[in-house]
Amino acid sequence: MIDAANGRLQRVSLRARVTLLAAFCVAGAVAVVSLGAYMTVSRNLHDQLESNLRQRAQAAVTAPKVNNDVTEIPGAFLAAGDIRIGVLDTSGQIYYPKGTSPPPTQPADLDVARGVALENSWVDTRSGFQVLTLPYGDGQAMLIAQSTKPLNTTLGKLAVVLFVISGLGVLVAAVAGTAVARTGLRPVQRLTEATERVALTGDLRPIPVSGDDELALLSQRFNAMLGAVAESQERQRRLVADAGHELRTPLTSMRTNLELLLASERPGSPTLADEDKAEIHADVRAQLDELTTLIGDLVELAREDAPQVVHEPVDLVEVVERALDRARRRASDVRFVVDVQPWSLLGDSSALERAVLNLLDNAVKFSPARGVVRLGLRQLGDGSAVVEVADSGPGIADDDLPHVFERFYRSDEARTLPGSGLGLAIVKQVAERHGGAAYVGRAPEGGALFALRLPGRPAPLAHPVNHSSGDASR
Repeated sequence: MIDAANGRLQRVSLRARVTLLAAFCVAGAVAVVSLGAYMTVSRNLHDQLESNLRQRAQAAVTAPKVNNDVTEIPGAFLAAGDIRIGVLDTSGQIYYPKGTSPPPTQPADLDVARGVALENSWVDTRSGFQVLTLPYGDGQAMLIAQSTKPLNTTLGKLAVVLFVISGLGVLVAAVAGTAVARTGLRPVQRLTEATERVALTGDLRPIPVSGDDELALLSQRFNAMLGAVAESQERQRRLVADAGHELRTPLTSMRTNLELLLASERPGSPTLADEDKAEIHADVRAQLDELTTLIGDLVELAREDAPQVVHEPVDLVEVVERALDRARRRASDVRFVVDVQPWSLLGDSSALERAVLNLLDNAVKFSPARGVVRLGLRQLGDGSAVVEVADSGPGIADDDLPHVFERFYRSDEARTLPGSGLGLAIVKQVAERHGGAAYVGRAPEGGALFALRLPGRPAPLAHPVNHSSGDASR
């Protein structure tokens, strides 16, 4: 709405717009109905008045003449009643009953008196009267006029009634529109208050939902969004807390080693033996490697936490090949046994490669020297395929099985081995982001068996994978 004083665009609330819309719609509908009713009643009354006038005119023309003291007069003069009646001759002289007023005339009436026109075929409206002219003997015409004042009075009252009813209808529509807008927009108001609360306080509590209409559905979707945001914040808090806890240990150890090295270099301080220095240097390098791995895993996990929609065609066999090549270069004296079937899907090839590589690295870490790691990709026949990695290690304890995919979780056996505790958590997130799942169990050989189940479809196998290979040096 434009403010005429300053020309600025003024804000009109949705509730006011709903009220105005309801009022305008009802006003338009009532106006059309009222106009139609007025025109219909008016036409019917005019037709009824004209029909009555024609009947009385015909009766007046055919009525016999009667004698008075002077001459003969039309019998209709004696029963004029509520009409005006007169006889017009060719000279323009009109005769009418005493004590009454003559009907209004016009030049066309003389044509009827002269016999030029048989009659006025229509009813004229003259000076507030409806007039009908008919031939009446030689050289005469009879004029019958009836006042339209009662008709106009009736139509005026009808117009007032319709106007009052229309005004009341518009008023009721405005009140009803306001009530409907207030009730219907209450969920929108709650949404607005919730968004303002979230913006000001960060409070992500859901809003109450009532009903099952579109606004209730909108509130449910908004609550789902708040839940997703709250879950994301909780994941971030847990990630930061867990990362801080995990980073504290290598940083503290590295700081201790560096302070020991620096203290040994001060004048007058006891020196360290070469073997001790070499051991400290090795510890610092190992702690740097641990920090590098941990930071890389945290970055990857944070990237996987971000909502991404990937629609890239992926050949899962090629992904397995790349991950297997990288695992072979890292492995030491471990033999890989591979058996794959063709499979393709829509997804993120780099994320899938990272997940398969994490499974292979985990299997290599727990396999003994000269151990065997089995890698399989097979179709399940239900629109999905599974990537299975089995090691020849000691396996996973029953108490640890429910927790292996949790962030930073490390079993008692794994605490003495390198790793950040995030690799399997990344595997789970990659699987879920692609519409699949990750599982853990026991391999037939007694070691751990990890499975990555993914949806997709069979694809032709373009590059065969070696089904058995030794370590990377071979």
